[in-house]
Amino acid sequence: MQKNIHLKKEKILTGDRATGPLHLGHLVGSLQQRVLLQEQYDQTVLVADLQGLTDNGHNPQKVSSNILNVVADYLAVGINPSKTTICLQSAIPALSELTMYYSNLVSISRLERNPTVKNEIKSKEFGRSIPAGFLTYPISQAADITAFKATLVPVGEDQLPMLEQTNEIVRRLNHIAQREVLVECKALLSKVSRLPSADGKSKMSKSMGNTIMLGSSAKDISRSVKSMYTDPNHLCVNDSGQVEGNVVFTYLDAFHPDAEYVQSLKEHYQRGGLGDGATKKILEECLQEMLRPIRERREHYLSDKTELIAILKQGTDKARDESEAVLEDVKRAFGLNLF
Repeated sequence: MQKNIHLKKEKILTGDRATGPLHLGHLVGSLQQRVLLQEQYDQTVLVADLQGLTDNGHNPQKVSSNILNVVADYLAVGINPSKTTICLQSAIPALSELTMYYSNLVSISRLERNPTVKNEIKSKEFGRSIPAGFLTYPISQAADITAFKATLVPVGEDQLPMLEQTNEIVRRLNHIAQREVLVECKALLSKVSRLPSADGKSKMSKSMGNTIMLGSSAKDISRSVKSMYTDPNHLCVNDSGQVEGNVVFTYLDAFHPDAEYVQSLKEHYQRGGLGDGATKKILEECLQEMLRPIRERREHYLSDKTELIAILKQGTDKARDESEAVLEDVKRAFGLNLF
């Protein structure tokens, strides 16, 4: 009789900075994907509080006060701690130690050339006062990825330079050790582009305060939808309207369950006879129905923070054991395994 063969699942590492509760941009950009991925892969989700400090060191409470908010958001959308390891970055010492080792394999000029870092620095307007932790963000991310031997990392295209830098570190360390200590990773590109803010002028971002949170009240959702940017030239209901760049239709594409119906709305809007108020009402009904159960589950989890901490600790303990094994291999590669 043929024996059952249990194939080892490919490993995925993903996560979020703990700088605020998560929003619709996270939902469509990563959270929904994670719920699906946990059925097929060995997935670790990192609450990245240390990386949250890289531009919030002057206000650490912004990070510490949001750790459990992020965990509650994960659980509310369907990330299952029995299938996905949910862990806390600052409670895994190996990550900081690996970051220190890897920092000796990367030059400052290489970090400054990283397009993702350059764009982030420009958007945050640090001027000449760039925190050292922010500049070394790619090294910290490399530590996170390699500590769990992740071979797939879900990212948007703007994050590809970060993975390229991770693989450079992997190759350099393996060259030093003359063996494969670390494994390279590949990007699992998100199929959804970043969700715009309600005004259509920028991406939806926690730091910019232009988001619809997963825990938003019905009143807040209604207010946000009513303020959404549409077609400024669509002055009368009977005028033909522009769909491209119209935030209401961008959100309908992302969240409405009936794509054919949304397409019919677009055609109606383009030929005239469909007002902005009517399309916003359809979007609001869609978002209210989708977010109501998420909000209720989120409130339920936050009502018992002891249980949230227990879930996070269980995942962190597992992640700590995994990362310690990788750390020992890296120390041997550097010849620092005297004891």
